Amino acid sequence: MTDKFVVLPMNIFITGASSGIGEYVAYEYSKRGSTIALCARRKEKLENIAQKCESLGAKIYTYSVDVTDQHSTKESIEDFLSKVPTIDLVFANAGLGLLDFVEKGDPSVMNDMINTNVIGVNNTVVPFIPKMLEQYSGHIAVVGSVASYVAWPGSGAYAGSKWAVRALTGSLRNSLPKQIAVTLICPGFVKSEMTDPVEFKPFLIGTEKAAKKIVRALDKKRKIFIFPWQWNIVVLFRRLIYIFMGRAFQKKHDKFRLKNQSNLSA
Repeated sequence: MTDKFVVLPMNIFITGASSGIGEYVAYEYSKRGSTIALCARRKEKLENIAQKCESLGAKIYTYSVDVTDQHSTKESIEDFLSKVPTIDLVFANAGLGLLDFVEKGDPSVMNDMINTNVIGVNNTVVPFIPKMLEQYSGHIAVVGSVASYVAWPGSGAYAGSKWAVRALTGSLRNSLPKQIAVTLICPGFVKSEMTDPVEFKPFLIGTEKAAKKIVRALDKKRKIFIFPWQWNIVVLFRRLIYIFMGRAFQKKHDKFRLKNQSNLSA
């Protein structure tokens, strides 16, 4: 027998909806006949996804917006709130995941990640809080990462931004009434445009499967959801990960140093 809450339509605001987790979570909620705001920078991709969501039974609004832009993000939120009586779920998913490339001496990529992954979450979530307090209900879901527990070498900015997100969601959960749920979603490697260039992807999970797992966790109002399950073990033994990955990066830097020395002596 299907649980009653599984089939209820909802009013949902999703960022990073043009691909990956955001796209497929939108499909899952579309099957329930939900009203969904799809937000991302790429307008053309949003329109294609909106059509599929509507064919699955959803009512869709699209917003071409960069979550690092506080003003335009707030405008899209206000517009969506003017169209729905309540907000049931805010799914803050927009994010960047790249290597630091500290050897280049340029922090631009690192700063972009921190800006998108931290400031973007604040810009997405905070404007909804007055409405949730007014209606005395709602659910805030933020996509973090297992990197918030395992800061592997070469990904300090990404891991740091996700540590910040973990702190923000924890604080929100303790600051808001219990009637407003707060969920931190910590995926490992999920197949997406962001992970496709990554060579080493242990426990890789398909996007559709990941979305189904996330929606089930949100139905249960989980506080923290780490998946796939193997990453729960990795988190427990993360010090070993640091040792092995640290050695790999040390070898990389040794090769880089030796190459530079040979070039200088040539």
